[in-house]
Amino acid sequence: MAAWNFMDYDSKDNLLRTIREEAATMLTLASEPGVWEQPTGAGHWEVRDIIGHLVDTTEGYFKSFDAARGNSPAPEALGVRGMDRLVDAGAQQFRGTPQGELLDRLQTDNAKMMDIFDALTEDEWGGLMAPHGYMGPLPAFFYPIFQLVDYALHNWDIREGRGINHSLDGDSADLLVPLNFILWTATHNCTPETEPFEVGIRVTGRNGGDTKLSVGPEGVAFEPGDISTCPATLEFDPGTLILTAYQRMNAGTARGDQALIDRFRNLFFKI
Repeated sequence: MAAWNFMDYDSKDNLLRTIREEAATMLTLASEPGVWEQPTGAGHWEVRDIIGHLVDTTEGYFKSFDAARGNSPAPEALGVRGMDRLVDAGAQQFRGTPQGELLDRLQTDNAKMMDIFDALTEDEWGGLMAPHGYMGPLPAFFYPIFQLVDYALHNWDIREGRGINHSLDGDSADLLVPLNFILWTATHNCTPETEPFEVGIRVTGRNGGDTKLSVGPEGVAFEPGDISTCPATLEFDPGTLILTAYQRMNAGTARGDQALIDRFRNLFFKI
């Protein structure tokens, strides 16, 4: 469905609307009295660190789009391995900033970012290459989906830290499904000694369907298709796929070779 595939320009309205909704939720959650130093579901991060991370990340994206339009040098691509340490440092640099000041800064940054996304033309959606600080040049459409995963996932983290029952928004989860397969290709721990195997992934929702993942010495590859011959399969709804891929929980229904399932689940590093 083109309107729900972030790589297709037809998804722009749904994607930008959903980012705005998740951003508004984030600002509401983080503005409440007494929450600033509360724990979250994002490891050792407190609520203030999530806001700091969003400020740090969004302002990094401004540099990416400036470089894409020839207005500044491209940032050096640092790679995703070790990204967690650098992202952590970027988030915690704001720990001394007052709550109201940092939230105002994020609100301003978000408005500027959305103006950049709104202005993207159909040709620019997939044709404008913006250099990412960790991954190098990427098509422009990756930046709004990265913003969505940050807001949606970290809204979940804030609620998780409160110890209440909660869930991911359905539209956000549907839009993020294709990103999860790309995440797996970028964060594997495959080596020249990795023995090849295949796992089938079945997902429901607007981007639902069957996808075959091939794992081997060269990494992880994926393609939609028949998974009936795969020795192991995992079934997910969109929300549990996201939370599993980003290592917030162990979820999904496993069928077939449990040893292969265990190998697959333990193959990836965090970012």
